[in-house]
Amino acid sequence: MFAIIKTGGKQFTVREGDRLKIEKLEFEPGATVEFEALMVSDGTTTKIGTPTVAGAKIIAEVEDQGRLPKVHIIKFRRRKHYRKQQGHRQYFTAIKINQIQL
Repeated sequence: MFAIIKTGGKQFTVREGDRLKIEKLEFEPGATVEFEALMVSDGTTTKIGTPTVAGAKIIAEVEDQGRLPKVHIIKFRRRKHYRKQQGHRQYFTAIKINQIQL
């Protein structure tokens, strides 16, 4: 059984037991989070929501909060004496999918 959820402007395909790093959510480690399903399939039948499947929810547990490795941004114009360097570390929430309910 798998489902498709949407969080942080992105869609993820999830199964029970999966671990994901998603955009930061304001929850403490150990908290329970519920997501609505855009689509649920058990292998034989598939339910597609408009926009979500009624009664379906995905229960996940927050494992960790953190930051991803630094992404370096470099802007450079040759022969113009222009160089700009910047870095960015994105916050994330690590979750574990515990249950997919219909």
